[in-house]
Amino acid sequence: MPLSLKTKQVAGVTLIVGLAVVALGAWYLSSLAQVLLQESRARADLLSKLIYERARDDVAQGVDPEDPYSRLRSDPGLDSILKSSVYSKGVSYAAIVDVNNRIIGHLDDTMVGQPWTPTGDLDDVLKQGRIAQTRAILAEGRSLETRQPLLLEHPDGPKPFATIHIGFSTLLIRNQFEPILKAAAITTAVALIATVVVAVLLAQIIVRPIHVIRSGLQRLGRGELDVKVDLPHEAELAELGDSFKAVTARLAADRSELADQRATLESVVGHLEDAVALFAPDGTLLFANPSMRTALAGESGAIGELLPDSHPYRRAVETALTSGQSQGPSTEELPGGGERLILTHVIRDPGQHPLGVMIVSRNLGYLSHVESTLSYSRKLAAISRLSAGIAHEIKNPLNATMIHLELLKMRLTDKPDATEHLSVIAAQVRRLDEVVQGFLKFTRPEDLRLQPVWLGEIIDELLPIVQAEASKSQVDVRIDVPPTLPPVNADTRMLLQAFLNLALNACQAMPQGGRLRIAARERPHRQVEIVFEDTGVGISAEDLSRIFDLYFTTKDHGSGIGLSLVYRTIQLHDGDIEVQSAPGRGTTFSIRLRQATHLLAPVVAVPAS
Repeated sequence: MPLSLKTKQVAGVTLIVGLAVVALGAWYLSSLAQVLLQESRARADLLSKLIYERARDDVAQGVDPEDPYSRLRSDPGLDSILKSSVYSKGVSYAAIVDVNNRIIGHLDDTMVGQPWTPTGDLDDVLKQGRIAQTRAILAEGRSLETRQPLLLEHPDGPKPFATIHIGFSTLLIRNQFEPILKAAAITTAVALIATVVVAVLLAQIIVRPIHVIRSGLQRLGRGELDVKVDLPHEAELAELGDSFKAVTARLAADRSELADQRATLESVVGHLEDAVALFAPDGTLLFANPSMRTALAGESGAIGELLPDSHPYRRAVETALTSGQSQGPSTEELPGGGERLILTHVIRDPGQHPLGVMIVSRNLGYLSHVESTLSYSRKLAAISRLSAGIAHEIKNPLNATMIHLELLKMRLTDKPDATEHLSVIAAQVRRLDEVVQGFLKFTRPEDLRLQPVWLGEIIDELLPIVQAEASKSQVDVRIDVPPTLPPVNADTRMLLQAFLNLALNACQAMPQGGRLRIAARERPHRQVEIVFEDTGVGISAEDLSRIFDLYFTTKDHGSGIGLSLVYRTIQLHDGDIEVQSAPGRGTTFSIRLRQATHLLAPVVAVPAS
């Protein structure tokens, strides 16, 4: 007959606790045995020292060649120490034995002159394990002793003169051990009895819910919907398993069709961008996809519990349920913001009886975003078509200009002032060529050459050009780049052009003069921040979100390309750029770039976005 779960639990808990108690008791008793033996050894050491000191004084007074041990035998003080040893706890004898193994001193005078019979060595027992020490104490009638040699000074070195023996009876030690052993046995028995009682109570508490579950599952298996279970008197684990299997099979058969339909519905609308929900005729939520759940107060319940009275979704569903007619599409503004296109559809059975209402909500903002993305893509395509013409129409005149500048420099070698001006013109033509190249890179893959770059060197290179522009409007340029700033991982040429665009824009934003501050500092997470701060006219709030858009400009003759190139350059460097501005108070551009590492790819091809 198989054991019940309750019986197994009681037996298991009792066994575990019993083993733990026995193990702890054995450890405690063995520790106690060790302590008793160590105490006996300590008492033996003390007694041996007393005897040794007294005997050494006797030997120091001189030894009779005819009877070397006469002083030891005749010393009443030494004899008194030997006899008083019997009052030490556990000591059974104390004796002094000569080199011929004859007793010359003993607490029992009748033993003097008798040959000595050695017993077990207490030190050997102390070197053994706790189990052996416990066994030595429990052994019948066994004696253990300690030995200390008494040495006699001699010209050739100390020689053994006698040996002090202190004996202990294991019976006397056991007399100290047995009361504690009995107390431990009683404690163990009480603990086991208490464990059985507690295990029975716990088993009753734990098994009781199983009875409830079994009864409820049986009634569920019969198809009852309003299950109310009673607590039976007993149950078996096997019966619980059989009941669970029966209920599982019945529920699987009854609800398989509904589960298939629900799975099909979830697979169709689960990943839609549109919010979709299905409500029963009484307004109870039957299904909602993830987009719709973000607007609901819960995952189940009536529509009145899930949405407030004024919510457009609730009004649309309740109107469809009341009228029995589909509603919409209509455009509504949600409480949290965002314009939605809402449509409700009444679902009917073949007999035209309403089965529920399905609501679909489409995010018009998302549609606008898609349209904006398509429009931006078309603009990029147009830029790509224009780039070939720009390269042909601009590059050729620039090349011709450079050739004629070189010819002029050759003819005007004797005029240093003219040559210097020609060099400035040539530098500006080259910069114009680089700007054209930067424009063309909007639509073509970019070869990004990353390497450690010191920002101080870049600032020093762009400073002459910036100061020349700043001097036109009396702009004070201030540089704050510490020499200890770590290098960044960047393309020198592209970063120089981006910084130059920001600095020149700042100077042009201060036609009546002002201050331009270019600063850099180290930031957490291995980043470096570069700041371009001016006190110019500032940027309005409506224009601030568009300043990086291609072709957007607030200047009368601006191209709308410069800041777009800056933004693209920072993005290619895996950096971030932020702008803060207020009309009449100035503008601050903050750029964060990654610090350089010692492992850098020499060339990284980055496709155009």
